[in-house]
Amino acid sequence: MNPQDPISLIRELGNMPASRREFLRRSGVGFGSIAMAGLLAEDSGRMFADGSAALTEQSHPNPMHPKQPHFAAKAKAVIHLFMNGGPSQVDTFDPKPALDKHHGQPVPNNLRTERETGAAYRSPFKFQKYGQSGIEVSELFPHVGEMIDDVCVIRSMHANVPNHEPSLMLMNCGDATLVRPAVGSWVTYGLGSVNQNLPGFIAMCPGGYPIKGSENWQSGFLPGAYQGTYINTKNKDIEKLIANIRNASGITQSDQRRQLDLLQAINRRHQEARQQDAELEARLQSFELAYRMQMDASEAFDINQEPQSIREMYGDTVQARQILIARRLVERGVRYIQLWHGNGQPWDSHDKVEENHRKLAGECSQAIGALLKDLKQRGLLDSTLVVWGGEFGRTPTVELPKPGANAGTTSGRDHNHYGFTMWLAGGGVKGGYVHGATDEFGFEAVEKKVHVHDLHATMLHLLGFDHTKLTFRYAGRDFRLTDVHGNVVHDIIS
Repeated sequence: MNPQDPISLIRELGNMPASRREFLRRSGVGFGSIAMAGLLAEDSGRMFADGSAALTEQSHPNPMHPKQPHFAAKAKAVIHLFMNGGPSQVDTFDPKPALDKHHGQPVPNNLRTERETGAAYRSPFKFQKYGQSGIEVSELFPHVGEMIDDVCVIRSMHANVPNHEPSLMLMNCGDATLVRPAVGSWVTYGLGSVNQNLPGFIAMCPGGYPIKGSENWQSGFLPGAYQGTYINTKNKDIEKLIANIRNASGITQSDQRRQLDLLQAINRRHQEARQQDAELEARLQSFELAYRMQMDASEAFDINQEPQSIREMYGDTVQARQILIARRLVERGVRYIQLWHGNGQPWDSHDKVEENHRKLAGECSQAIGALLKDLKQRGLLDSTLVVWGGEFGRTPTVELPKPGANAGTTSGRDHNHYGFTMWLAGGGVKGGYVHGATDEFGFEAVEKKVHVHDLHATMLHLLGFDHTKLTFRYAGRDFRLTDVHGNVVHDIIS
């Protein structure tokens, strides 16, 4: 081997076993590889119960190639507005007059919570009826209220536990404890992406990461190509917003393309010797995507290309900027966009719920209303599912002061997973409709209860999937987003 000859070096390295899989392939006269190939062939030939072919990575050389769902879809893309930390349902979209009547008094169903709570705590916000549907919305979200006839409010959501970490994992990945693929990863696994020059799944969070960080948009056991791409939208400069978006070396675009072609040829040779490894495929696709993003991402993330009237409609906040970017990404075929309110858990109002919720809603209410209006006037709302909510809600009772738990005031609410509110709009959802209810104080879901698994099953249904059949073979069994749970909530589908 000539160390001065890169090609001979590549060839020599290509003949060296580099992994356990490669060791199996070359050991025992190749019997390990034969057995593995047989298992892979068996998986690739699996069929769904209805006779349709299972989705496999062998179906398309490019894992993000557009794919067909199980049946005709109402929605083609999802924008998930994540109010991380847990917004209070009784202060936003679930008015409870009983709290005014019983303010400062014990409530009969004071359920066990993460921290100690006391008496009923009235909402400091006024509610108003909006639209032909007459749905009541808090003064915190008047711009959403103006579009309420296009919104389906689910007032009977419930989860498993009142803790941030497991509730975030349940809401985002379908499992509160184990490493599982994110919802956006399942969606791109099932549908691929319309635009090959942008990621199919994008997670935007200004200022850093939410609790649990990138686990919220992980691909888990799905191939790495389906993992969410994180963007810190606190940055306005495109070169800070998307790292390495421009080639700083000064070479021409054609030379860069030639470099990438050579690299791809070398990597493909490496991959072919390793039984089409899915992780290698994800890495190869990431090189190509990074190159293509240099062409499209700069334009897609630049809201200055929008008319001033549109930018004014959304407002001048960080939330407004990232929500407007989300609309631009949907227009360009991105499948799943998750917008976090900010790093950590900003909506976690254990203290000063009035001050905190008013501030946070002021940062996003105008832009959320503008998003719904903008999507509708562009003919995109019917095909875009917009989801709003947090990982859980908050108690209708006041959180009691406790050292290390809050600032010592009686002006906040604890976590509440027993009953909370989320709303959906567009994408085949029934507008101007309220589904389910909590008890008279807003503590527990009591009518038409919707678990997080049910929400996921319904979202996949709107995207054209039977949630029981969108599966991936891993560790000897077929996994799905909803595990062994979940029912489609047909009442909310138009």
